[in-house]
Amino acid sequence: MLEIILAVSVLALIILVYASNMLVYISNEKIGIVEKKWSLSGSLEHGFIALSGEAGFQPEVLRGGFHLFFPFQYTIHRHDLVTIQQGTLAYVFARDGQAMAPTQNLACNKTANDFTDVRGFLTSAGQKGLQRKILREGTYAINLAQFVVLSSEKVYALPLPGDTNINSEGQVVGQLAEMLNELRKRNGFQPLVIRDDKLAVITTHEGQSLPEGTIVAPVVGADPHHAASYHHDYQNPEVFIDAGGYKGRQLQVLVEGTYYLNARFASYEIVEKRVVAVGYVGVVVSYTGKAGNDVTGEAYRHGELVGSDEKGVQAAPLLPGKYALNPYAKRVIDVPTTNFILKWQSGAVGSHELDKHLSEVSLITKDAFEPDLPLSVVVNIDYKMAPLVIQRFGDIQKLVEQTLDPMVAAYFKNIGQGKTLIELLQERSDIQERAKAEMRKNFEGYNLTLNEVLIGTPRAKTGDTQIEVILKQLRERQVSREQLETYKTKETAAVQERILREAEAKAKQQTAITESELAVKIAENQGSAAVQKAIKSAEEARQTASGAADAKRTLANAEAYQLQQVGEAQAKATRLNVEAYGGPELQFQQTVLLRFAEAIEKGHIAMVPSIQTGGASASAVDAFLALAAKDLLNKSEKKEAIVI
Repeated sequence: MLEIILAVSVLALIILVYASNMLVYISNEKIGIVEKKWSLSGSLEHGFIALSGEAGFQPEVLRGGFHLFFPFQYTIHRHDLVTIQQGTLAYVFARDGQAMAPTQNLACNKTANDFTDVRGFLTSAGQKGLQRKILREGTYAINLAQFVVLSSEKVYALPLPGDTNINSEGQVVGQLAEMLNELRKRNGFQPLVIRDDKLAVITTHEGQSLPEGTIVAPVVGADPHHAASYHHDYQNPEVFIDAGGYKGRQLQVLVEGTYYLNARFASYEIVEKRVVAVGYVGVVVSYTGKAGNDVTGEAYRHGELVGSDEKGVQAAPLLPGKYALNPYAKRVIDVPTTNFILKWQSGAVGSHELDKHLSEVSLITKDAFEPDLPLSVVVNIDYKMAPLVIQRFGDIQKLVEQTLDPMVAAYFKNIGQGKTLIELLQERSDIQERAKAEMRKNFEGYNLTLNEVLIGTPRAKTGDTQIEVILKQLRERQVSREQLETYKTKETAAVQERILREAEAKAKQQTAITESELAVKIAENQGSAAVQKAIKSAEEARQTASGAADAKRTLANAEAYQLQQVGEAQAKATRLNVEAYGGPELQFQQTVLLRFAEAIEKGHIAMVPSIQTGGASASAVDAFLALAAKDLLNKSEKKEAIVI
């Protein structure tokens, strides 16, 4: 019986101890949140965390082990330790504390920054509401009566009667639920990771309001180059705010790395780094910065250029490379520094696409044709002149469409009015050279360099057939010239072919030709020898004849002299005879007869003719004979004279 009483007493004691919470056991993976039901110190006047022993939730929590309390005075709420997974972050909402200022979006944690020390948090002017400080990965023994912890996996909170944010099942509701959804939309439970040549543009939701006229918040801190380390890249909101940081879009950006940002304090936008490609420079137009001094001088009246930290078009362009620039604070305009081609031709677009809205220039020629003239212009911009061009025109596209297009079109319209269609076609090269020389001066006035002007073939508008007729005639004329040249070439080829055939035939008959040529040469040599022999014989005969003639001449002279002497002697003798015989008539007759007789003798002439026709007197015969003798004598003398 005694044993039964003892057992019942022990059981009753255990029940009493358990029911009265005199002895409390907390496992090591949990915490105990102590709620004091009554106290001799009275009730709380403000808040619901009792810092001075009042009835209410106590600031300290119970950790693993056994804990002894006065019976029936306390209620112990067991709860899991707060565990934040690796690579995530969590947000803390304070239920008790001082109220935030109307300008605050998050509770200040300048001095109250330890969420495991509720007493220290409240005594250090900790504010209630969502906190600026976040929790990183790890396990925390946090009093969940004071704090609600929002993590990526679950919400850690102790349900309280009348709480509009946490229901009896421990689920968030109301404004806290809206806040949780917003954090999830912003990916606020994950750290910001920036990779692959990207950057983050930060917008803060806490801080001073931006001054009027400012669209981007300036860099925080006395030294802008070390501002990031000053507030740890927006990861320390308290330092940022104390340094005078402004809320809104920030000039300072974040580059590659991992950042644990309070998504309710700072949101971000991932953008690409600004790349200035090779063959370009980037002209910077800054929307923020101090007012600058114009560096262009008085001669340039199209705007001002400023320094690199000043507001406006900056004088120093960005060279090719990658730049972590805030696109909301600075605009970079690409300006090509290599040669780029502008094509006035529908459907033809250059690599820079600056000519996508250009088309052929419509001309009216001197002979009233209306062709379309396609052309191309090669342009270059000096990289040092790029800021001047941007300041003057805004961008290169506007320069092309609003200035170069009307200027070039007007120039070639003027050229077309002074040329016929045929002249435009035939003098294209001269027009190109003239245009390049004259338009280069105009381009220099816009800080541009004109390298080439290339003119295409004028062509007819849709439905215009007159120009095509002219072009057809020119083509036919050219075809005729080409055909003529072809015929001449064929003729030359035929002549060369004939020469080739003759050469081939000669080659085949070369032996016979060689033998015949040798025979010809032999015959020529023999003929030459015969000619030389004949010439020599003729020369010998000529010399012989000349000698004989000389001898005969000498002999004739001697005989003539002899005859002369004999004649003179005979004449003297005859004269004497005549004188002796009675006169010259008698002597003449005797001489004639003598000569007649000699002639008859030498010629064998018959003295008596065989036929006689009639008789004649003796005197007639004598006379006839005398005349004949005289005639023969004369002929004989002439013959002798010729021989001599």
